[in-house]
Amino acid sequence: MTTASATSPSDASTRSPSDKLQDAVIRLAGNSQDGIQTIGGFLARLAGRTAQEVMTYMTIPSTISGGPSIFQVHIGSGEVLSPGDDADFLVAFYQHSYENHINSLREGGVCIYDTDEVEPDLTDKRFTFIGIPISTTTIEALGGSARDRGKNMFILGLLTNVFDLNREKLAAIIDRQFGKKHESVLRNAMLAFDAGYSYPIGESLNGDYGIAPGRIEGEHRIATDGNQMLTCGLLAAGVRYGAGYPITPWSSIMESLRSELPKYGGLFVQGEDELAAVSIALGMAYSGHLAVTGSSGPGLSLKMEALSYAVMAELPLIVINVQRGGPSTGLPTSVEQSDLMQAIYGSHGDAPRVVLAPQDVEDCFYIALEAGRIARKYSVPVIILSDQAISSRIEAFAEPNLDEFMVEAELDISPRDESFKPYPLDGLTRHAPPGTPLEGGKYPVVTGLEHDEWGHPTANPELHQKMTARRRNKLVALAEELDELEVYGDAEGDTLLVGWGSTYGPIREAVDRMRANGQKVGAIQIRHLNPLPNGLEKSFAKFSRVAVFELNDAGLYGYGQLATLLRARYCDPRIQSITKTEGLGFKIREIIAGVEKLKNA
Repeated sequence: MTTASATSPSDASTRSPSDKLQDAVIRLAGNSQDGIQTIGGFLARLAGRTAQEVMTYMTIPSTISGGPSIFQVHIGSGEVLSPGDDADFLVAFYQHSYENHINSLREGGVCIYDTDEVEPDLTDKRFTFIGIPISTTTIEALGGSARDRGKNMFILGLLTNVFDLNREKLAAIIDRQFGKKHESVLRNAMLAFDAGYSYPIGESLNGDYGIAPGRIEGEHRIATDGNQMLTCGLLAAGVRYGAGYPITPWSSIMESLRSELPKYGGLFVQGEDELAAVSIALGMAYSGHLAVTGSSGPGLSLKMEALSYAVMAELPLIVINVQRGGPSTGLPTSVEQSDLMQAIYGSHGDAPRVVLAPQDVEDCFYIALEAGRIARKYSVPVIILSDQAISSRIEAFAEPNLDEFMVEAELDISPRDESFKPYPLDGLTRHAPPGTPLEGGKYPVVTGLEHDEWGHPTANPELHQKMTARRRNKLVALAEELDELEVYGDAEGDTLLVGWGSTYGPIREAVDRMRANGQKVGAIQIRHLNPLPNGLEKSFAKFSRVAVFELNDAGLYGYGQLATLLRARYCDPRIQSITKTEGLGFKIREIIAGVEKLKNA
């Protein structure tokens, strides 16, 4: 449990039979080949189908040969904002799983271990240990076959029984997952599942561990990850063309777009490299379509020259960067938020572009819609900074109403009159796709050279200055239309917590805990990073200090990347920085400790 309550796992022996847990954190620790991500995904999708809240967290090795891996699931009947600081249940498949993760278990928690592989320290009285011959029992259930592929399903059945989950709905999810494969695959999966479900673990547990049903009613809910919701958001935003190159953790967006865009009459192309991919996407944008490309940090670096062209030519382009640990190849499967400065300033010359960041999995859908709206209205490249945590974790939420948000992509090749100029000094950019009749007989040019209002190249000093200001002022106009951000928690007080990206949930939960302890704290989550929304200084002025939490290095001068931008923008010494570069997201207790450190500094 993330908070002590009358219905926490540690109080199982004192609860009445009718009581149910309000939430539980389950950590599965094994190797990447064991399929623990599969069963974690099953549990998460089940929560979404039973009106429960869920958030997951996983680590996977970046090496092809695989290695140690975990999947953590936080299921709750009420709001779930983080994957959980500590686990209530730890399932250890191997000795290294036990040794590396036993201290992630809260005191009073339960460690289920495979007696065929693990020898725990049973004198450690902090935890309840339950040994089960997982490997042997799975082999017996499957008749001596598929040992390694069956252990995960055995544990899934075991946990379904322990937490009193909906077995029928879970069986249906398993059927959809394996039903299209050979019948023996589904049969073996269910044999292992049923063996785990019927295993007499209840005799070893002290009390009932059933999780209460969800409190949310009257809405159709889905459970999925951030990359899938970005894909859905792009489709809803009217994106029909794109190009990319595979790289972790962006690749699943690319694969989804390759299969989905043709269903909408579109096309996604895999280029031979990152520069080719962004250049193909720019050609699609030049043709009159809103286009998309994407990558992770190293790939974004390779796209920078072409992104400068997109700024100069003022083409509508969405660029997704699913951030990971860096620099160079860095930490391909770990989270970091170290590409913010690159996204804003990475190109040569003055190349202003819009930068957005989703705050959670659900918001990935809406941030893609926002990126499409801005790219079209202002004819600019828009970078979406997601991150590895959001890309891979699963959350449950209300399914978006596509009838409300769906944008129909249309190619405007209607005739342009004699007054048409694609780059007017006193208006917004409006391109004429190739083939558009131009009644004035003067045809525009799209070029990376500085140009006049028709796009014709020029080196006129005065015009270059005007065009530079024109490109910058589009972002100024965008900032003016952004709403002032609401403060979560106290509107004034001691500390204002500021975050972006995947820090959203842990920051909110930290605020809830600190306010419950009598502290006057609030939080702001910034989704528009460039330009920043106006009015932030009004909120900053109402607090004694502003603590910016982000997953990047404090740098030479002690401030993370967003904190540096905010201090430069507002020259406010109250803006302080708490950073982390472990390849892991913030825990709630780390955020609370960070605030205390600033208060005592």
